[in-house]
Parts: sequence; C-alpha cells; structure tokens
Amino acid sequence: MIAVALFIIFLVLIALRTPITIAIGLSVVAALAVGGYAGMFWIIPMKVLENAGNSSLLAIPFFVLVGNLMNAVGITERIFNLANALVGHFRAGLAQVNVLASLLLAGGTGVAVADIAGLGAVEIKAMRERGYTSSFASAITVVSAIVAPFIPPSVPLVVYAFLANQSVARMFLAGIVPGIMISASLMVFNRVLAIRTEFPTQPRATAREIWKHTLSGTVALVAPAIIMGGILTGVTTASEAGVLSSGYVILLGVLFRTLTWAALTKALTETVLMTSMIMMIIGFAASMGWLMAIEQIPQGMARALPDLIESRLVFFLTIMVLALALGCFIDGVTIKLLLVPILLPLVDIFAIDRVHFGIVLEMSLIMGIATPPLGIGLFVASRISGAPLEGIVRSVLPYFVPLLIVLALLLLVPQFSLWLPNYFLGPS
Repeated sequence: MIAVALFIIFLVLIALRTPITIAIGLSVVAALAVGGYAGMFWIIPMKVLENAGNSSLLAIPFFVLVGNLMNAVGITERIFNLANALVGHFRAGLAQVNVLASLLLAGGTGVAVADIAGLGAVEIKAMRERGYTSSFASAITVVSAIVAPFIPPSVPLVVYAFLANQSVARMFLAGIVPGIMISASLMVFNRVLAIRTEFPTQPRATAREIWKHTLSGTVALVAPAIIMGGILTGVTTASEAGVLSSGYVILLGVLFRTLTWAALTKALTETVLMTSMIMMIIGFAASMGWLMAIEQIPQGMARALPDLIESRLVFFLTIMVLALALGCFIDGVTIKLLLVPILLPLVDIFAIDRVHFGIVLEMSLIMGIATPPLGIGLFVASRISGAPLEGIVRSVLPYFVPLLIVLALLLLVPQFSLWLPNYFLGPS
C-alpha cells in the first residue's frame, strides 16, 4: 500500500510538472502519512543532512565547479578549436569535431545537459556558419553529449558509486572504455552518413595550426587528469582532487586573462544551485529509501522477481527498457536514487557485477535525453539553436542505431566495463 501510494503520488506530481525535488519530498511526506509514520517526519531533514555530509558525495560540488569554471574561462572554445584542427577536414568534418570535442570536454562537465548548454552553443553556431542545418547541428550535439557521464569526473557515476557501495575510482575507470566506444560509434556513423549526404567540407589545418591548438587545448585537459591521477595514485581523495582541479582551472583563467569577477561569480552561483538541487534530491530519495527498507519493499521484490524473471539477460533487458522509458521524463540521478536500492538485491541474486550493472544502467538512462518526444536534451538544443523540435527529432533518430549497438555490446561483454578497473585496482 505504501509503495503504491509513494510511486503514484510521485508520478502524478511529475505529470503536473512539479520540480523534481519537491515531487520527491511531497511523495515521501504523503507516503509516511499513509503508512502511519506521521510522527516521523523528522526522518526527512535527518536524511538530507546525513547524506550532505557523506564523504562519498563531498566530491560532487567540486566536480560541478570544475565544469562551470571551464566554461567561465573559455576552455570550451579551446577544446572545440583543438578538435577542429584534428578532424575538421574529415568528411562530415564539423559533425566529427562535435563528437570529438564532447569526448574531450566530458572530463570537465561530467553532465550531459551541461555539455549541450556549454559546448553546444559553440558547436551549433560554427556548424550553421559552415552550411549545416540547425536541426542536424542540434541533433549531433545532443547525441554526442551522451558521452559526458562516462568520462571522469562524472557526477552520475559518483552517485552510483555511493548507492552501490563501490569506489569512485573503480566507477571512473569503468566508464572510460564505454565513453570512447560511444564517441567512436558516432564518428563511424557520421562517416556512413557522409557517403549519401553532401556535408560541407573545410581544408586540412596546417601543422602550425595543429601545434598551436594542441598546446592551447592540452593545458585544459590537465584538469580531469589531476582528478584521475590523484584518485588512482591514492595521493588525494576524490574531493581533494576536485579542489586541486578547480584551483588549476582558476589559475588557467588568470594566466589566459579570461577569468573575470562576473564569470567567477556566475560559476560559483551555478555550482551552489546545482549542488543544492542534487543534494536535496539525494536526501529526499534517502528518506524514500528508508521508508521502503522499513516496509521491506526491496526484499519483497528480490523474492518475487526471480520467479518471474529466470534469466540474467531478461532481467538486464527489462531494466534497460524501463531505464530508457524513465530517462525521457526524469533525470538519471533521480532515477538511480529511486531504483538502485531496490534493484541491487536482484543484481546480486543474478550474480551481476555491480560496476558492470552501473555502466549499463547509466547508458540506458543517458540515452533518454535524446529520446523523443520528451528527451530533455532535445529541448535544450532546440532552445540554443532555435531549430524546430520535430526537425531535431528526425535528425536524432538514425543515431540510435550506433547507440543501441554500443548498449548491446556493453550488456553482452562485461569486460568493456570491467577491464580497466580490474587492471588497475584488481578484481572487485
């Protein structure tokens, strides 16, 4: 009864376009009242404060800050120029640049929507100026941003590591190969499209131009390297690595003379707002998890579902379809907070590696930002470019072919996710 009330109220509030934080909070309050726990409303603020101080989650604000600072000091354009110098002369050149730039910048944003909003504005403008349609430019910007949560530092993977009791370093390493696979598949598909479509071309960059943009862009890529290097060597914690990386980006802004007080204030403000929202969602979701644990909902599902789903593959496919559907309506962090505590007992029953499961789940969820008709990435790109949503959707749909192939490979071959973490950190 409590579980039904919890999810029905939550879905109704989402349908009414209630902000996600308020929707989770109100549904928990209502479920507590329905379940006879009206005298325990204090559990909500307690869980919010408890998780806000969790050491595994303290890295989130610093990772968010790194991404905002990179946009503030103009690193976005440097990354784009580097990618353009390297692959801009290819067939479908700027489409390839779009994908490569997203891969390179993913280490700074870690959030797909931030990639679309920050780098997307530069990419779409450049593509339109060279003759690409607004719809196509917007579509490739949305699908290329899908790589963002897989390249460290990644906020979604930090959240999953916290929920699944895995190390942040292991999840970061697990995301690198899948991230490269996503970008490679999109670039191959761009080349296939170029066979039948006459895309604008541009001359090959000179050796001097390549060297210039490589120097400019490489210093920007040191920021995510600081984070991974610090965590893997054990010199720093994830939070300390985020602090060092933020300081490095500020230093770059001072050296490049691109960091202004206005830009710094904006970056800090956006970091506070985004972090506050994420931590509130985590706190409310923890309250929901506490309630479900008291009612033994996960344990009940763990007992019932194996009788209905006998195969590990069927279980995976069921979760993938559910995640793809939910990802159209709700952001991935929220969905993980709601589903992962319920699903982990089943993951263990089916003897699925938790790291492998997290990568497949993230891939399924993040594709939702490009899934019509409600994928949030489509609306963000449409707002930036002014292109009609219908046109963007038509251009996006073919790209689901390479994305679904990558998803199938990640599902069927666990070593794509597990090879790097097992190599550097040993088997889990």
